[in-house]
Amino acid sequence: MNSNAIVAENLTKRYRTRVKAEGLGAGVKALFQPNYREMDAVKGISFTVQKGEMLAFIGPNGAGKSTTIKMLTGILHPTGGAMQVLGYNPVENRRELCAHIGTVFGQRSQLWLHLPPVDSFAMLGAIYGIDDAERRRRVDVLAQRFGLGEFLHTPVRKLSLGQRIRCEIAASLLYEPDILFLDEPTIGLDVVVKQAIRELILEWNREKGMTVFLTSHDPGDVEHICRRAMVIDHGDVVLDQSVQTLKESYLNRKVITVKFFRPQALPAMDGVRMECDDTQAVLTVDTRQRPIGEVMTAVTNAGGVADITVNDPPMEEIITAIFSNREARA
Repeated sequence: MNSNAIVAENLTKRYRTRVKAEGLGAGVKALFQPNYREMDAVKGISFTVQKGEMLAFIGPNGAGKSTTIKMLTGILHPTGGAMQVLGYNPVENRRELCAHIGTVFGQRSQLWLHLPPVDSFAMLGAIYGIDDAERRRRVDVLAQRFGLGEFLHTPVRKLSLGQRIRCEIAASLLYEPDILFLDEPTIGLDVVVKQAIRELILEWNREKGMTVFLTSHDPGDVEHICRRAMVIDHGDVVLDQSVQTLKESYLNRKVITVKFFRPQALPAMDGVRMECDDTQAVLTVDTRQRPIGEVMTAVTNAGGVADITVNDPPMEEIITAIFSNREARA
C-alpha cells in the first residue's frame, strides 16, 4: 500500500514574460517583434509527503510556495517534472482529485460572494454528494467550532476578512478531504480564532488521518500545526527538517510588548533584550535561556501594567536567520 500522499519529482514551473522595449520607435518594434524572458518560479524540486503528515512549506514572498500548491492541486500545469497526489496526476485527473482535497487560499474565495455562507455550504454539499442531514450536521459542528453562527446567513461580500477566512476553512473541511492545502489560512484572524482553527486541524489529523500542506507567514501556525518544515527560496528547497529541530534552532524567541500607566523601570534579565520608551517596553526573549513565564512574572511584579501582548518574531526574520546560518556554514 502506498504511504505517500504527495510525490514531486524534479517539479518545475517556468513563466515567459514580455520585456518592455525602450528607446525611439521601441513601441512599434515591440508590437511586431516582442522580446520575452523566461523566469523559473519553481526550479526542479523533489519531495514526498506521507499520508497523515503535516508539512509547513515556508519561504519569503515570491519563493514559489503558492505556485507549487497550484501545481499540486491541478490549477497550474508544470513546465517539467512529475507529480502524484493521492495516486492521481493533478493535470490529467484534476476532477477525480478534487473530490479528495480541500484548498484554502487566503486571498481567493471559494464561496459565492452574493450568497450567505450557509447557501454556499448547501451547494458544496450537493457537489460532493453529501446528503442533507449529514451536511447539516457537519455545518453545525463547523459553525460551533469556528463561531460562524452570527453570520451564517449574511452575504459573504458583507463579511470581514477574518469572518470570510473562517468560512473558507469551514467550507474546505465540509467534505472531509484526505489532504488539506492551506495557503496563508490565518491571515486577518484574531488570536482566539487562530487557536480554534489550529486545534480543529490537529483534531482532524489525529482522528481522520488528514494530511496537511501549509504555507504561512505566521510562525505560530508552523509551530502548533506542523511536524515537518520545508523552506523554499527562489524556487529551490533550501531546508527540510522537523519542526522540533526548527523550533530549537530558530523558533526560540518571543516578543513581549508592555504598556504601562506611567514610566517604569524593569530589571535586567539574562536572555532578554529590552527596548524601553517612556511608558512602553519591548522585550525580546530567548526562551532557551529564560522561560517566558519568568519574564511575564517580572513584568507584572513591576506594577502599573496597562496592556501586554506576546508575539512570535515575523516569519521573515526567521527565514533570514535560516539563510544567514546556511551561509555561515558554507
